[in-house]
Amino acid sequence: MASAVERTDDLVREYLIYRGFTSTLKHLDSEIKADKEKGFRVDKIIDQLQQLIQSYDLTGLKEYWAYLDRRLFSRLEDVYRPTVNKLRTSLYRFYLIHTVQMKNTEKTQEFFLKQVLELQAQPEWRDWFALPFIPAPEQNPSFSPYFSRQWADTFLVSLHNFLSVLFQCMPQPVLLSFDSEVQRIKTVQEENEELRQMVRSSLFSSSVGLVSYAYINLRNFFSTFLPQTRRAPGKTAPGPQSSPWKDPAVTQSAKAKDLPSAKDLKMPTVSTATVDLTTGHSRQRRQHDHEKERKQLLSRLPQQSSEKKTDSDPDAQTEALPDQTDSTNQTRVCEVGGASVEQPFIKLSQEEYGEHHSSIMHCRVDCSGRRVASLDVDGVVKVWAFNPIMQTKATIMSKSPLLSLEWAAKPDRLLLLGSGVGTVKLYDTEAKKSLYEMSIDDVHPRILSLACSPSGTSFVCAAAAQAAHSGVVMEGDARVSAPVSGQLLLWDTKTVKQQLQFALEPGPVAINCTAFNHNGNLLVTGAADGMIRLFDMQRYESALSWKAHDGEVYSVEFSYDENTVFSIGEDGKFVQWNIHRCGVKQSEYSLSQDAVGPFVLSGYSGYKQVQVPRGRLFAFDSEGQHVLTCSSSGGVIYRLNKADAGLESVLSLGGHKAPVVTVDWCSAMDCGTCLTASMDGKIKLSTLLAQKP
Repeated sequence: MASAVERTDDLVREYLIYRGFTSTLKHLDSEIKADKEKGFRVDKIIDQLQQLIQSYDLTGLKEYWAYLDRRLFSRLEDVYRPTVNKLRTSLYRFYLIHTVQMKNTEKTQEFFLKQVLELQAQPEWRDWFALPFIPAPEQNPSFSPYFSRQWADTFLVSLHNFLSVLFQCMPQPVLLSFDSEVQRIKTVQEENEELRQMVRSSLFSSSVGLVSYAYINLRNFFSTFLPQTRRAPGKTAPGPQSSPWKDPAVTQSAKAKDLPSAKDLKMPTVSTATVDLTTGHSRQRRQHDHEKERKQLLSRLPQQSSEKKTDSDPDAQTEALPDQTDSTNQTRVCEVGGASVEQPFIKLSQEEYGEHHSSIMHCRVDCSGRRVASLDVDGVVKVWAFNPIMQTKATIMSKSPLLSLEWAAKPDRLLLLGSGVGTVKLYDTEAKKSLYEMSIDDVHPRILSLACSPSGTSFVCAAAAQAAHSGVVMEGDARVSAPVSGQLLLWDTKTVKQQLQFALEPGPVAINCTAFNHNGNLLVTGAADGMIRLFDMQRYESALSWKAHDGEVYSVEFSYDENTVFSIGEDGKFVQWNIHRCGVKQSEYSLSQDAVGPFVLSGYSGYKQVQVPRGRLFAFDSEGQHVLTCSSSGGVIYRLNKADAGLESVLSLGGHKAPVVTVDWCSAMDCGTCLTASMDGKIKLSTLLAQKP
C-alpha cells in the first residue's frame, strides 16, 4: 500500500503541475511533509515513535499514539482492542526502560507523575510504580526481561507486523487501486496470450483429428460390406430404436486405440476455412449422436424398472426418470415447498405478530437478534421476542406522541424513543422502566430519526420543526412543499448531555434518516431537501454532500463493503452512490409507489389513509447481495444487479392484506429473519433458509 500511495502522490503532483495549480501543489507538499501516517510507511511510523522516545518527549509520544488510535485502530473490530492496549502498554514500558538505561531518573519519575491517574487502576502497572526506587532494576527478576535486547526487538517486530497487516486490510479509495488494476490487466493479457497459443494448438489438433475421423468413417463404411465373421464385434442393447448401422461416435470411441498417426495418412490438404466449417459440422453431429444415445438409454430404463410395477401406478415411470425433459416433471423436481432450488432463499415459515391496533411506523431487531421493538402511529411501543416462541416482553405507553425508536448498541437491552415534543427517552427493556428522559430541542420538537454509534455510548438525533403532517394524514390534508427546518445533534447516553451540533449546509433542514457504518466512524443522512450528507465522526464535520433525489430522501444505508451508500427517495428511485466520488451514481433502479410511499390504505365509504415513510424502507442480507423492500402485499427480495440489468425479484414473502411500510432483516448463519410491518398493524416474521450455490 505504501508504494501505491507514493506513486499516486507523484501522479497527483504531475497532474497539478500540468494544470498549473501551483498553490494547490504547495499545500499538498506541505501536508505530505506533516503527514503523521508517513504515507502508510510502517518503518517511518516506528522511526517516529523511537525518535520521540529517544528525545524523552512523553507528551508527543502520547499524542502520536492517540492519533494512530483515532485514525487507524478505531476502525478495527472490538476483538482487536486488547491487542491495541497491549501494544500501547509495551510502548510505555519501552519508554520507561529507555529512561532507566540512560540513567535519566527525572524523566522516569515524570512519567509516573503524568500517568498515575491513567495507570493506577490497571493491574499490569501495579509493580511498575516501584521502578524508580529500585537501585538496579535490570537485575530484578520482575524487570530484567524488559532490559534484554530480545524483548525490545520482539516488541518492535510485533508492532511492525500489526501495522503492516492493518494497512493491507484497510479499504482503499479507487485512486489507490490504480497500481493493482495495472497488475491485474497485465495478468489478464498474459493469460489471453496463453489462451491464444492453446487455441492455435487446438486448431492444429482439430485438423489432424478431422482427417483421422474421416479415415475411421471411411473404414467403417467399407467394413459393412465385409462378411459377418470379419466385422468387428459390437454389443448393442436390444431396443425399439436400435439400428444395424454403427454409430460413428461409438465406433470412434471403441477403436480409439486403432487410430492411425497423422504421418501415416496421405490425404490432400484442405484450407483453414474448410477445416473450421467441417469441424463445426462434425462437432454438431457428435453432439446430436450423443443426445440420441442418451434418449435411447433413458427410454430403456423405465421399461426395465416398470416390469415389476403394475399398470395402476401411472407415476412409476415419471419417478424413475428424474432427468426427463417433461415440463411437469421438471417443475416437480426443481420446486421444493413452492421455492425453486435455484433461488437463493427458501421461506421456511411465516408467523404473525398482531398486538398492535394501528399502522406501524418503525419495526427494528436489536443487535443480538433476540428482541424486536415496534412502534405504531398511536405511540404504542411493543417489545417482543420470537425465539423459541413469539411473546410480548414489554408494552410502553407514552403521554407524548412517539415518532422514532432505535436500539442502543451497548448495552443492547436499552431502547431510545424519540417523541414529538422534543424529548428522547431511554428505556430499559429488561427492567421494564424508563431510566431518564432527555430534553433535546424546543424549537425543533419532532425527533424524526435516531442512530446509535456501534463503538460507544453516543447517539445521533435528528430533530425537526413542526409540520402540517406527522406521519399519517387523511385525504385532503395539504402537505408542506418546502422542507422544514431541522437540526442534527450528537448526545451521550452515559453523561446525558449534548456533545455537539452538526453543521447542515446549505441550511438547517429536517433529517429524515440516519445510519452509521460498522465502527461508527462514518454517518450518512438523508434529508427533506433531497440531499445526502456524509459526516466524519472522528472530526465531527461534514465530509461529502450531494443532491440525491427529487424530493425527500426517505431511507439510507451503507453497503456491505461500505464503499457505497444506498438510498430511496420520494422520486421512486433506489440509487447506489459511490462515497469515494461525490455524487456519482454506481447504479440506479426504479421502484413502484408500493415500495417507496407515501403509502395509501383505502377503506369503506371513500375513506383513505395516507402514511408518509418513517421507518426503514429496505434492508440487506448478511452478504449484501440481496435487498428486502416493501410492497402492497408483503416484502419482496431482490438480487442486486447492475443498473442496466435492473432489479431481479427472487422471492415474494407475501402474507399481508395492507401495504407494508417498513422492513428489517436479521441474519444469523444460514437462517435469516425478515420483518415486514403493514398499515393494518400486522407484523409478519418470515424465517428464510439461505441456499449456498
